[in-house]
Amino acid sequence: MISSLGDVMSTDHNEDIDRLIEKYGNKQVSLNKAIKQFIKPGNRIFIDSGCAEPIDLTQKLIELGPQLPDVEILHFLSLSDLDYYETAGGIEDLFRHNAFFIGKSMRKFIEIGQADYTPMLLSEIPRIFKSGQMHLDTALIQVSPPDRYGFCSFGINVDIAKSIAEAADKVVAEINPNMPRTLGDAFIHMDDIDAFIITNHDIIEFSYGEPDEVSKKIAKFVASLIEDESTIQMGIGEIPNAVTAELIDKKDLGVHSEVFSDGIVNLVEEGVITCKKKTIHKDKIICSFVMGSRRLYDFVCDNPMVEFHPCEYCNDPYIISQNHKQIAINAALTVDLTGQVNSDSIGYQFYSGIGGQVDFIRGAGRANDGKPIMVIPSTAKLKDGTIVSRIVPHLQTGSGVVVTRGDVHYVVSEWGIAYLYGKSVRERVLEMINIAHPDFREKLLEHAKKWNYVYSDQKLPVSIDGRISIYPQKYETSLELKNRKTIIVRPVKSTDERMFQELHYSLDDQDRYYRFFTPIHDFRHRLVQPMINVDYATDMILVGEYSEDNEKKIIAIGGIFKSENPSIAELAFVTHKKWRGLGITKFLLNYLVQIARELKYKSLSGSILLENRPMLHIIDNAGYKITFRHMEGGVLDFIMDISK
Repeated sequence: MISSLGDVMSTDHNEDIDRLIEKYGNKQVSLNKAIKQFIKPGNRIFIDSGCAEPIDLTQKLIELGPQLPDVEILHFLSLSDLDYYETAGGIEDLFRHNAFFIGKSMRKFIEIGQADYTPMLLSEIPRIFKSGQMHLDTALIQVSPPDRYGFCSFGINVDIAKSIAEAADKVVAEINPNMPRTLGDAFIHMDDIDAFIITNHDIIEFSYGEPDEVSKKIAKFVASLIEDESTIQMGIGEIPNAVTAELIDKKDLGVHSEVFSDGIVNLVEEGVITCKKKTIHKDKIICSFVMGSRRLYDFVCDNPMVEFHPCEYCNDPYIISQNHKQIAINAALTVDLTGQVNSDSIGYQFYSGIGGQVDFIRGAGRANDGKPIMVIPSTAKLKDGTIVSRIVPHLQTGSGVVVTRGDVHYVVSEWGIAYLYGKSVRERVLEMINIAHPDFREKLLEHAKKWNYVYSDQKLPVSIDGRISIYPQKYETSLELKNRKTIIVRPVKSTDERMFQELHYSLDDQDRYYRFFTPIHDFRHRLVQPMINVDYATDMILVGEYSEDNEKKIIAIGGIFKSENPSIAELAFVTHKKWRGLGITKFLLNYLVQIARELKYKSLSGSILLENRPMLHIIDNAGYKITFRHMEGGVLDFIMDISK
């Protein structure tokens, strides 16, 4: 809990309260009357959400519960520690809660069947009240004192509270001088408040805690996808919010997010978030509510940079999509091999809710250069200590599909990034297996083969001891070429099969002859698979990947492969004709020498056709001691000493 927003504001608040009582004193009621007069048995009421929960009103409601049977209480996100069931004397059917998103205090009631869950997209919740589909008798809200024009701010929580207050028959408010006065579409006039109490309790604080190592690894991968001048959204969860710590080197980021926490304050103060490059609401952070510390609440108070809007606007996918480079970062509970995302339930047990996840996934997906990103730790620990994979062959019975296969773009775990959008089921399966925990990859592949999702002979990279060969992320780098274009140089992945085939099919007969010493025309799966599933402990294939207009192509390959001699690795290259003369092969050679040394090789060997003069030139001028062994049939064998 936090104390008031500062002694410097106390005088102003006292003046606000005095003015409030003088002008609207006829609406001030006792706490007891606020509940008894405006809530009747059988009513449907709404309690303000998140960290803005009206604590005093809620406590009095619980206390008077036995006098108010069959009251239905609607919540969006409840974060307080108030216990409705125990405080009300354990009467089983006294209250009936209905949650649009299941917070920690509601989860136990959902589990025991004492509360309901209504799954809805956050952007669409206000519609059912404004249309009359769900009639609301009373809204209990918490607001700041009114300004001189009579407007109170909803403060740190506008989300559905403002819209529901507008639709409710009666509105009862806690007016709290500790509530920040936030700007935007965030106000309710005293004329629209039927009764109020004056309170002075602290505003609920919220913290995700320090991210663990898995969260930090995922955050680094996510940060690698975020370009300068992007507009970001972080959903509720430890991992989405851990990303902010990894964005310190970015420039001119913007924010359009239903919720944010303290990490955004850091980025504003460091000049990372400026909102100057946003395409709508330029210079403004747009949100619907915030959850965090007093520092965050101080930051949003009367800050013209931050605008709060109801969720039907903030979360409207059409509005979101107008942000160029909109990034949506949201957490999943499980994801299956085809890309179905479960975020709200564990089997039949509802755990959280849809919230704004789908709104932002779809909005970012429609934005120019937008990136919807789902984040997920690869494993979870059950209550009995068992470790299970959160990347699963199929969703657990009862688990809900929150984000469909058709909506998913990026899925990120601590093992890497899977890009699924526009990919076939076979490609998706390999992408997802590639970011699953290595201990579960073989089992996932077995399921995929059983259901004919992949080739019957599909393999994964395996080390000499039979364990999954782990992708060496550390070797990823970039190379700026002489033509000023930049390529990514990285180890090959098992998901590169199609791009591998495309490169080899694009070579002319002479190029294939130089590479394979025969004009080979067949690069089917069974022939290419051994080239992409390598044991990174003994072999290394580096690819040069170029992206243009969202299309990725492998334009060069360089590799070293173990030989019969444990101190010698075989060397091979291929570069597309359009990309030669730019320094790619020379870079690959030097990089492979570095890696070969790390793998304890002393020499590299190879064979070159005498007519392949460009490659002969590169090898001869590499700066290493070269021994040419013998020539037969126009083929020159060589040994390159890399020991020094």
